[in-house]
Amino acid sequence: MAYSLKTSPGHLLRRAQQYAHDLYSKEVGSSGPTPRQFEVLSVVAKNEGLSQTDLVRHTGIDRSTLADMIARMIKKGLLSRKRTKEDARANAVSITASGKRILKSADAKVNKSDRAVLSVLPKTQQAGFMKALKAYAEALDKMEEASSAPKKRATKRKATKKTPAKRKTAKKATKRRTKRR
Repeated sequence: MAYSLKTSPGHLLRRAQQYAHDLYSKEVGSSGPTPRQFEVLSVVAKNEGLSQTDLVRHTGIDRSTLADMIARMIKKGLLSRKRTKEDARANAVSITASGKRILKSADAKVNKSDRAVLSVLPKTQQAGFMKALKAYAEALDKMEEASSAPKKRATKRKATKKTPAKRKTAKKATKRRTKRR
């Protein structure tokens, strides 16, 4: 079977994502938060003091990208970060007053763009489409959890003790190999 754009999940997902991004950009504008920034602001506003690791789980944004984003959002004054009391290595992220204003000003626009994304489909298909997207995202989350779960270490085999007879045989084999060279 030949490759077809009309049946390629990757291509179709990219087209849908591009359309959703274009609608978002049109509604929110260049002065508003990016879609990912909006997601982070929204999650942090609902879960004050969330760790960066938990933010990765909530948003699906990879760890290094999220760390860079948070650093830039802190510089812009949208978020703040401090070490947690429970784990000195973990950072708790909070939304600032400026971040709350940005989130509030973008909220209605984002909702409008989301409605426009769905409006392409007949009303009778919208719920099914959302159900399928949620199931897909949940499957990706489970896949990610499984791959990041601590792996069991292989147990080392106990070294077998060589009996005097085995040592003698091993020495003879070594001597034979040495003589051949």
